[in-house]
Amino acid sequence: MEDNIKLGDPVFDNMMFVLTTPITQANHKDYKYGQFELAEIAEDVWAMPAYMTEDDDFSLFFIVTKIDTGDTVMAFSTGDQTDGNFALSNPMNTGAGLNLLSQDHEKEAQGLLHFLNQISKAAEGDWRMVED
Repeated sequence: MEDNIKLGDPVFDNMMFVLTTPITQANHKDYKYGQFELAEIAEDVWAMPAYMTEDDDFSLFFIVTKIDTGDTVMAFSTGDQTDGNFALSNPMNTGAGLNLLSQDHEKEAQGLLHFLNQISKAAEGDWRMVED
């Protein structure tokens, strides 16, 4: 990750986590977080709960997909319940999602950051700064 940028900093909103290889049926289970695993919700779009508990209306999901540059990114979406229907919000940068979670759930955000940094240490992904 960029030097001196840390969770909670406004500039961290502009950080995106990029995987070195796309997610497929063959490797999706390699990216399990806790008891959750990635599920393909549309062609080449994968989702997995990152933070979801029964006693909190707020939920956060990993969204993994290719973007226009051809890179495979791990972004975040919030889960929204409206009229009994569940939907995911528009994806946001990885850092923005972590910053959002850290506002009320610092420990969980730190756990997600550690998970992503472990993927980076395994040379399977890395952090990049993106422009607004």
